[in-house]
Amino acid sequence: MKTKNAILTLAAIALITAAATACGNTQSQKLQNNNVPNKPVGPAFSADSAYAFCQQQCDFGPRTMNSEAHERCGQWIATKFESYGMKVIEQRATLKGFDGTPLLSNNIIASYRPELKERILVCAHWDSRPWADNDPDEANWTKPVMAANDGASGVAVMLELARLLRTDSIGIGVDFVCFDAEDWGSDNVSDSWALGAQYWAAHPHAKDYTARYGILLDMVGGQGARFFQEGYSLYYAPQVVERVWKAAETVGYASLFPRKQGGGITDDHGPVNEVAAIPCIDIINYYPDCEASSFGPTWHTVSDDMAHIDRNTLQAVGQTLVQVLYTEQ
Repeated sequence: MKTKNAILTLAAIALITAAATACGNTQSQKLQNNNVPNKPVGPAFSADSAYAFCQQQCDFGPRTMNSEAHERCGQWIATKFESYGMKVIEQRATLKGFDGTPLLSNNIIASYRPELKERILVCAHWDSRPWADNDPDEANWTKPVMAANDGASGVAVMLELARLLRTDSIGIGVDFVCFDAEDWGSDNVSDSWALGAQYWAAHPHAKDYTARYGILLDMVGGQGARFFQEGYSLYYAPQVVERVWKAAETVGYASLFPRKQGGGITDDHGPVNEVAAIPCIDIINYYPDCEASSFGPTWHTVSDDMAHIDRNTLQAVGQTLVQVLYTEQ
């Protein structure tokens, strides 16, 4: 299968989970074991608003690296976060793609209550795949992906959360990090994916930056999506997985967050865990019965567009994140 993500075998997943259960993990032990209320808290997440944020990103066109659409959309994202009172840092760097292409990368970091020491990290990538190389039509393999789901949906959820925090405050800092250069990669070249996350993890936006934990949002708006518990998340941050899945159950979305294991995914949470040493999980869609890809029928195709974004999926993920953030102390 052509994929940016390395799917672990069931045996490997079992070994990872067993290791995490038997000996724990130093990183995940940093997470404070706060009591989580068994009732919904916080404001209502607006799926309509998140859908509009997703549409607005797509209106720029595919946000492929080094393109005008990419630069213009990045400016829009930064300005939007600033309009909600966030302190925004644009972390620009020229990164090297697997094929030698210099990539003008821009990690956009928007911080809620930056003065607070205790922080939560919420992140997603915002760039588009430049080639629809999983499209069923070979003629589309050199066309860019609109990336409504695989990119824009995660940023859309973060923007809606930032909008809510503007008026419904919480007592902990939140850093929304939009990673760039995630989707310019090749399965034939190791470490060629998640380049922006790799750079941020090695060069955090603040000196001695740390967070209680992180949550990565990747492909969180697709039709028919469900979010299985990702393998590396269970290894590095099992307490965070438990916290998030319990929150989903509390707000009524247990059916979209089944307590089942998915694969282990090479994604932006890898460098966050392994380099930045912040326990971070990946909320990522999983379609176990999809022949085209376990990431769904539109993944890395020209059909990853707004016609295949579902407000119900955005609502489930967004309200779950509200529950998580508004139960932090």
